[in-house]
Amino acid sequence: MSRLGITQIISFILLLTLQVVFLKNVVLFHTAFCFLYISFILLLPIDMNRLILLGVGFGMGLMVDIFYESLGMHAFACVLIMFMRNYYLNMLTPQGGYDSNVRPTLATNGLQWFLVYVTPLVFLHHVVLFFLEAGGFTIFWLTLWKAFASTMFTTFMIVVVQFLFPDRKRT
Repeated sequence: MSRLGITQIISFILLLTLQVVFLKNVVLFHTAFCFLYISFILLLPIDMNRLILLGVGFGMGLMVDIFYESLGMHAFACVLIMFMRNYYLNMLTPQGGYDSNVRPTLATNGLQWFLVYVTPLVFLHHVVLFFLEAGGFTIFWLTLWKAFASTMFTTFMIVVVQFLFPDRKRT
């Protein structure tokens, strides 16, 4: 197994543990939740096979669902953002294209590109998750506010983690 594969497995386990042990109970102002575990699936290599992406997204979401007892809502939201990820990355492709086996990290692409990449996908995840949790659109504005506040909190935490543990640029 390659060094990248071992690093990915360790990262999966650490982020899942951090999410279900510590971040499960972190809520700001009874509105903003932090779902840092989605940073794992958002930071997978760009040229990874689409079916593997969907499988990894499903696996991560299912593991979170097991601990949150949320009946597949996280798995559905993760599979959806993994499905949309490649289409969105194609819209953000730089003029020269992406290098092979590069990860979409802050160190690789810069803060502005990283925020433009991460924020809409995190928002999509949260909107889907919270509207599934609400069971419909009866409390539309409250659910939308919860998704927006959680997106800001989660995106902020992803950026903080990227600054604390920068990915080394490939030379």
